[in-house]
Order: sequence, then C-alpha cells, then structure tokens
Amino acid sequence: MSPTPPSRYDLGNCTVTLLDGGSLKLDGGAMFGLIPKALWSRACPADDLNRIQLACNCLLVEWPGTDRRLVIETGHGPKYAAKDQRIFAIDPARWLRPALEAIGIDPVSITDVAVSHLHFDHAGGLTWERDGRLIPTFPHARVHVQRRELEDARANFGIMTATYRPENYTPIDQLDGWNLLDGPAPIAPGVRCLPTPGHTRGHQSILVEGADRALLFAGDLMPTRHHLGAAYNMSYDLFPLHNRRSKQKLLKWLAQRRALLVIDHEVETPVLSVRVSDQWYELSSPD
Repeated sequence: MSPTPPSRYDLGNCTVTLLDGGSLKLDGGAMFGLIPKALWSRACPADDLNRIQLACNCLLVEWPGTDRRLVIETGHGPKYAAKDQRIFAIDPARWLRPALEAIGIDPVSITDVAVSHLHFDHAGGLTWERDGRLIPTFPHARVHVQRRELEDARANFGIMTATYRPENYTPIDQLDGWNLLDGPAPIAPGVRCLPTPGHTRGHQSILVEGADRALLFAGDLMPTRHHLGAAYNMSYDLFPLHNRRSKQKLLKWLAQRRALLVIDHEVETPVLSVRVSDQWYELSSPD
C-alpha cells in the first residue's frame, strides 16, 4: 500500500505542505508543568517511563511560478547516538530530508528556512552528517532566526543543558547562512516572523499570508492542542507568564482572522482553526 500523501493547503498565491520531521517522546510531567498528571494523562497517556508521544511537524511553502521554497521548522534531525535514541525514542532515519525527497523536493532547492527557536527538536534538521562531516541540510538557504535566540543558543541559556546543540548551528555559521532578525520581520512574500517570547527569550512564530487565507506556525508557544488552556505551560518554558501572554495574543488574532494554526508537536490534528469560547478559545477542524 502506498503511503498517504502529505496534507496540502492552498492559501491563494502560495501553497503549504505539512511534512513529517520525525517524532520523539518527552516526560509528560515536564511537558505539562504545573498541571497534575491526573488531568494531562487523560489526553496524553504516558508510557512506563512517563513519556508522551510528540510529533515534529514541519512545513514547506511554495509560490507557483517561482523557484522560491521556504521550509518552516526542521524537526529533530538524524544526529543521535544510541543513548539519545533510547532516551527520546528517536528514529534517526525519520526526519525532514527524507520527507522532502519523498515528495520530489531536493533539499538543495530550498531557498529559505525559518525556525521558531534552536532547541534540538526544532533545529536538529538544519544539519546532517555525510562522509563523517557535518554539513547544512539546505546549503543554498538563508536561515531566519531571531538574533537573541542564536546568542542564547551559543551561550546555552536554557533549562536543559543539552537542549542547544552546537552541531545544529555551527555548520550554518561556517556557511554564513544566517539572517538574524531583531523583532518582527518579513522573510519571504507574504511571510513574517513574529516574536512570541516565553518558551525562550528569542522564540518566534511564523505567519504565512496568502491571497485567500493566513496560516500561523506557533512553534513551542503551544506545543500540542492540549496546551490550549491559559495555565498549560511546559516546565521547559523559561518565562511562563510571558508565554501565556504571547499565546493569548496570537489566539485572539487567529480567531479574528479565521487563520489556520499549525501546532508543532501535535500528533493527531496539527492544523486547526481557533474560535472564541466563553472567556477563552476552542480549537476545531479547519473551516
């Protein structure tokens, strides 16, 4: 039986394809912070190591009639020793590059890459190892990231000591492939990066606006659909209250604009619509 083709969304003047950047497992308690296990485990059952299943959803944006191609987020990538593969339940053969090649896209043809932040499960696909040497996965692409995020990655400013990994970004340094942003900025036709601090200081979300509809990739602002609630932060969030404010602001905008929300680590329904519900919001299948 042939594999199911990836979901594709026509926004008008551009198309967005949902791609599999791999999967991993992380501790459920850490993923839900202050929320008791009795609540979060109903929606996200944990394994015998208390880990929950997470996706690494990535996007390909294309503009018909042009050679420009943008990848949003790169997943965990392939560079893991056996110990990390066991800890995080990562299959190093399942990552963004094979997903692109499966739909006939040569990574060399990618002109732009935008990542929400540089944690290993979001930026690991920026590089890979060939013939014993680390090289950029997208050698002709500019990589768009907030300047503060790259500075924090180099300083290892985070909670988990192994979250920022130099092998994911030093080959980009050598290529001089960065486009460092200082706040909101356009990066491609109809595409903007929007600072959404909280998970990290330099975290950003990526907005794609077509002629007919808009789509927002939220990164770790709201890692799964079960993190919709105002108090549903991760223990990995550096500044939970900042993250809550960023989330509320974007949910309000999404509901007003009827834009699509793409949720990075969501396993079952990564693309959703947002509606106002009482004093907060609810998620539903796209209109």
